[in-house]
Amino acid sequence: MSDRPAERLRVVIADDSYLVREGTRRLLEDSGEVDVIAVVEDAETLQAVVREHRPDVVLTDIRMPPTHTVEGIAAAHAIRAEHPRIGVVVLSQYSDADYAVQLLAAGTDCLGYLLKSSVGDLDDVLHALREVAAGRSVVDPGVVQRLVERRVAEAASPLTALAPRELDVLREMAEGKTNGAIAQTLHLSESTIEKHVNAIFTKLALSEEPTVSRRVAAVLSYLRVSARSGPGGATASGGA
Repeated sequence: MSDRPAERLRVVIADDSYLVREGTRRLLEDSGEVDVIAVVEDAETLQAVVREHRPDVVLTDIRMPPTHTVEGIAAAHAIRAEHPRIGVVVLSQYSDADYAVQLLAAGTDCLGYLLKSSVGDLDDVLHALREVAAGRSVVDPGVVQRLVERRVAEAASPLTALAPRELDVLREMAEGKTNGAIAQTLHLSESTIEKHVNAIFTKLALSEEPTVSRRVAAVLSYLRVSARSGPGGATASGGA
């Protein structure tokens, strides 16, 4: 049995960069509030180590082998499903709000999302570790700001008036497709596509003007909102 003070957090670190792993380990251990019980470099090893050691918290990079995409998020979900009381903080160098939404989509308890730039601020990292260990959640303020900006952009967009099928048609228009090509892609008749296109023009208040193509104007509206909203793109409300 270890004589480690009970209040010290038992933490596992996962990151495929040796320098990041060791730097983070040293930073946390020097705080006197954390025992780093293992460091690993991939998600598969992480889950095995968690089963063996049952830490209080896991601190994991979002991108690890083999695909370097969202292994950290997938590992967080797997760990939370198998060990609901173990906290997981995901670290990312990306402020893209989509990652945070993906992490928290199935529940927020014991989960945190921090930007790697926060690691330099020890107090922020320790706060996040304590919060998820206590069953709460933490999201980096920079990511929260991105989420707020997206919601504001979506709420202000005229595209919110479009039904989902109309938005589908507009997305295809943005790829430069004709009505006939859109009809083939969406498995609809060309006359149905024409009705959707006219509805889009009406809802976006695009009047017929000899010097302006309504089709181009509609696509520009879509592209502007998509750019503001980020990789998640525009959303619409209403029925099909």
